[in-house]
Amino acid sequence: MKLATKYIHAGTEPDPSTGAIMTPIYQTSTYVQEAPGVNKGFEYARSQNPTRKALEDAYAQIENGKFGLAFSSGVAATDAVIKLLSPGDEVIAANDMYGGTYRMFTKIFAKYNIIFTYINTSDTDTVRKAVSAKTKLIWIETPTNPLMNITDIAAVSAIAKKAGALLCVDNTFASPYLQNPLDLGADIVMHSATKYLGGHSDVIQGCLVMNDATLREQLYFIQKSCGAVPGPMDCFLVLRGIKTLHIRMQRHCENGEKVAQFLRAHPKVGKVYWCGFEDHPGYQVAKQQMRGFGGMMSFTLKDDSIETAKRVLSSTKIFALAESLGGVESLINHPASMTHASIPREERLKNGLTDSLIRLSVGIEDVDDLTADLAAAIG
Repeated sequence: MKLATKYIHAGTEPDPSTGAIMTPIYQTSTYVQEAPGVNKGFEYARSQNPTRKALEDAYAQIENGKFGLAFSSGVAATDAVIKLLSPGDEVIAANDMYGGTYRMFTKIFAKYNIIFTYINTSDTDTVRKAVSAKTKLIWIETPTNPLMNITDIAAVSAIAKKAGALLCVDNTFASPYLQNPLDLGADIVMHSATKYLGGHSDVIQGCLVMNDATLREQLYFIQKSCGAVPGPMDCFLVLRGIKTLHIRMQRHCENGEKVAQFLRAHPKVGKVYWCGFEDHPGYQVAKQQMRGFGGMMSFTLKDDSIETAKRVLSSTKIFALAESLGGVESLINHPASMTHASIPREERLKNGLTDSLIRLSVGIEDVDDLTADLAAAIG
């Protein structure tokens, strides 16, 4: 089945009682049973809900996986993965990652004696050397947030399998339209479905997708026991969003390329971080494992001062200054004070995330308006 057809029909069947083409919103907390232990597959909405099940089936289908699980947010999905571990286990993680993930790892789970080692996962040899007998999980983003670094998923998967560790890929920036980590050997794919999967900045949700049945049961037990599940309305919204993922991502990619080229040619712009440039260090890997380069990018100004960056951030009219990404509207963001503020400054600077870095989530508006907006803000 081609991608466009898959996204439109993933997880959904006409309602058997009414013929409704969209999955109904099953707004219920519990289900009547015929007898104790005899039910129609649903007992209590924390453990399962028909709208959520349709979405979880859709998640699995669009990521070429067997099992999907929906969570109340992306960090809730991440939390479930780390709860697979035991004290003394080690996680190898990218040194360039979403600040909320870093915050969870360092402020929540480190105190339970989970060991976190942060490295440049773009360098396969560095990953190989970092693995130890204690390594139970390798956590990567590709492209990374916000510096757009690329990790070779297949190569890291081989390292993880040799070590007997799990590989989890945060695929939020790419979306299933551009990249399918399970096909490249990953054990778990995580999405903040708030972003491209929902696509309209109107829902908070996360998901996990996997192929292994035992792993699915372990994660489902955590999901059910800890209760970080989404409501049926949120599931309905993401089901709706997935139906247009392919056409939105096509436009994100088209606009992203034009905005990236515009920025690189601008005399007042310093460095542009976008993995679609042929001189990007990860370009060849990205070209091999992705279907396109997306609409996420970051850039600096030649006047590399925080004051100038703040002026640009506050001057756009179409690009909205806001957290998040992946919606139909374009967003501009200051990682150092917003999405990555929880990472200590010295750590950010060591990894190349400067105080003046600006991140863009390029939306699907007319690209001429977007470049004109940036031109006026940059001056």
